[in-house]
Amino acid sequence: MNIILALLTAALWGTTYGVTQYTLPDWPPLLLGAIRALPAGLILWSVRPRLPSGQQLWPLLKLGAVNIALFFSLIFVMAHTLPSAISGVGMVSVPLFAMIFQFLVLKHKPSVAQIVAGVSLLLLGLMLFNPGSLTLNPVGLVAMLAAIGCIIVGSRMTQTLSGKLHWWDVLVWQLILGGAILALISAVQWLLAPAGFAAVADGFSGRELAGIGWIVLFNTVLAYGLYVFLMQRMSIVDFTFGGIANPITGIALGVLLIGEQYSLTQYLLMAGMIASSLLPSLLSLKE
Repeated sequence: MNIILALLTAALWGTTYGVTQYTLPDWPPLLLGAIRALPAGLILWSVRPRLPSGQQLWPLLKLGAVNIALFFSLIFVMAHTLPSAISGVGMVSVPLFAMIFQFLVLKHKPSVAQIVAGVSLLLLGLMLFNPGSLTLNPVGLVAMLAAIGCIIVGSRMTQTLSGKLHWWDVLVWQLILGGAILALISAVQWLLAPAGFAAVADGFSGRELAGIGWIVLFNTVLAYGLYVFLMQRMSIVDFTFGGIANPITGIALGVLLIGEQYSLTQYLLMAGMIASSLLPSLLSLKE
């Protein structure tokens, strides 16, 4: 059941690229991050309103800065600068980086199934997207690599804090504090470079409001609730294998919303990537 919830979480996160490009293509990444995080955190806080203690505030602030402020900004930079294909390759490589992190930092040796699945995901992803044939934006590539680091480090920070605080408080306050950081930075950016906010100043269309609603409610409230819940029940590596649904969903929305097209071979490779992501969990059930 945990891997299914992890796949659902990643699938919701995978809608970020297509929804942003279709509904909010000209909005600044920092502002989008603030809009995504702060309202979601306040909505969740209203369900169970509690204030952190002074000792809890600093760890929550650090988590919000890494897992929300930095990560959300990087994700929206990727959405504006990279094709979904390259974002997909980056996301399928997350389990490999997570395994290396756990082995070097936490001294956890990955299983044979995890190693085989991780290498399979990377190879299938390279075959599917063939990044050598695409012109790449270096800003987007740096953002992608940094976002992968945020996923791994932020997940470890979430696990550590969830062992000390209730998982709901970890969820709520990382969104509120991370969103507040982004809101402050966005306000300064607006004052210094107002031209970048022209799309916002022009008013809101129905499509833009729908995009904001999706990003706040489904992409964040629901997906991040599942994420923090699962970080108590899964290792970082196991959770990141569910992340394969992220690029698959991104590609599907690219086809439906933006009109991108892929061949039958590419769709078969996508199916192979999903099967590889499920391999470690399926083998653990047999054991």
